Amino acid sequence: MEKNDFFIKRIRELANISYQRDIATFSDFLNLNEQNLIKMERFPGVSAEFYGGYDHAERVIAAFHPPTVDYEWTYPISCLRIEARSAKFSEKLTHRDYLGAILNLGVDRSVIGDILVKEHTAWLFCHDCIADFLAENLFRVRHTAVSVFRSVAEDRLPEPDLAPVTGTCSSVRLDSLIALAFQASRNSMVSFIESRQVFVNGKLISSNGYEPKEGDIISVRGKGRFILDSINGQTKKGRISVRLLRYQ
Repeated sequence: MEKNDFFIKRIRELANISYQRDIATFSDFLNLNEQNLIKMERFPGVSAEFYGGYDHAERVIAAFHPPTVDYEWTYPISCLRIEARSAKFSEKLTHRDYLGAILNLGVDRSVIGDILVKEHTAWLFCHDCIADFLAENLFRVRHTAVSVFRSVAEDRLPEPDLAPVTGTCSSVRLDSLIALAFQASRNSMVSFIESRQVFVNGKLISSNGYEPKEGDIISVRGKGRFILDSINGQTKKGRISVRLLRYQ
């Protein structure tokens, strides 16, 4: 059985349990490809929703629930705040550093959501089932000693670092926009689209000529993601001026 077939079989089982028992069921954290597979499916008698712990999360959990469910349910997501014990002696840690330290504890990637990094602190979204283990066992990221706390409602999540990218393109096509966002040629970006690695608002797009709208979030696996912030009309040479906001 192919990997995607096994995944869809598991998702259908979750939806079926939800329908038969009249309860909410939840997936693990999903990458963009897995989210897209679910969005292509139909689940009679059950609604599917997605959430990753905060708005615009990239990795999310799918919740399945019948419209008739008559109790309040919440996503099994915890937020942990990871702080360097001494900011003075802390290394400059990246998303990759935090994720590597977590996976080195033997934790499966499927129970880990997004990691937001700001200076000497990181906010980690994870499945409830692994939160206590991480809080009790994560002591070091690279060579930096860290402490882990349960994040509370009063904690403010860091705003994403968005770098503005301005430029012009012949048309507001997907291949032109990702070429501008990642400072590459349009031809070099076509392979990402053709190999099914480009998503707009979490939906797989395989057409080079697709035209995103203002506010759309475009993700390219292996490269990053950005927002089409504004389309600013034509230049004197007939090209279209656009402004993008690229996630750092």
